[in-house]
Amino acid sequence: MKKFKILLNSPDDVQEFVKIASQYPFDIDLEHGSVYIDAKSLLGVLTMGINRKLDVICGTQDEKFFSSVKKFAVV
Repeated sequence: MKKFKILLNSPDDVQEFVKIASQYPFDIDLEHGSVYIDAKSLLGVLTMGINRKLDVICGTQDEKFFSSVKKFAVV
């Protein structure tokens, strides 16, 4: 399992992130505090809020996935 932080600054960022996540067969979740949602759910990700750091949790080491979402990654 791998965990890293992302920041989605606009609805367009959310849409792009969800589109990328939806291309992969493994589970990808977003966490903020005690709230977990499916990262492949556009409505779910939008309800988490924009301009908020979110933790991505996924059960893979797929480097293709990580490189495709690295533009959203934050420290």
